Amino acid sequence: MTEVELKVEQGVATITLSAPRRRNALTVDMARQLIDAAHTAGHDPSVGAVVVCGQGSHFCAGAHRDVLAAAEKDPVGAGPYEDLGTLYESFATVGKLGVPVIAAVRGSAVGAGVNLLLAADVRIVARDARILAGFTAIGLHPGGGHLLLAATAMGRQGAAALALLGQEMDGEAAYRAGLAWECVDDDQVDARAFEIAESAGRDPELTRRITASFRRTVPPSPNDWEVALEAERASQLWSLRRRGEKS
Repeated sequence: MTEVELKVEQGVATITLSAPRRRNALTVDMARQLIDAAHTAGHDPSVGAVVVCGQGSHFCAGAHRDVLAAAEKDPVGAGPYEDLGTLYESFATVGKLGVPVIAAVRGSAVGAGVNLLLAADVRIVARDARILAGFTAIGLHPGGGHLLLAATAMGRQGAAALALLGQEMDGEAAYRAGLAWECVDDDQVDARAFEIAESAGRDPELTRRITASFRRTVPPSPNDWEVALEAERASQLWSLRRRGEKS
């Protein structure tokens, strides 16, 4: 079943997470579909920008509970270890695309869903959006380069409030913290994100050349992100094992 939809129009690829019944929480298969959609958009020379959004009333509620439950049972087993890596790879792939990425955030973005919006270059956020890292609330160490991405977007204090202290933000707070480029009403989010993306879609060749320069010169660089992924992975696996022992 397809849970990630890809549509290309007017030079813009829209990637939609399409599992609204579970608030677009990422399963391993859905993460693979997200990777495939991102690669397809990235290799399409007619695409000058990508918009990532969620179907229904939420952006992404993070990793699906079955992924975490499997990792709790055997956090260093080949299967769970690789599955977590696939989730990491999904938003890392989005964040390394050769075109600018705009996240259209409505409703909740939690855990890995926050990582996905942080992977975007620009975020358009609903005023009543709910942005919550949520890792510490469930006894989990952040993963996927979350700390680096949050600090890059909001600075050290913003990352500490979000990731260390578990503070929740609405769209207005996200805008004030520098996490969002714009904060608009919920029903305007998708259209505004597409409008911004469309400006890059008018000349994909030029946009891709500029984006390549941007990726090389503006942090986080791919190397930094890879370091952050591995730095957090061991501690996240430790926290998963601890959760499993307590349950």
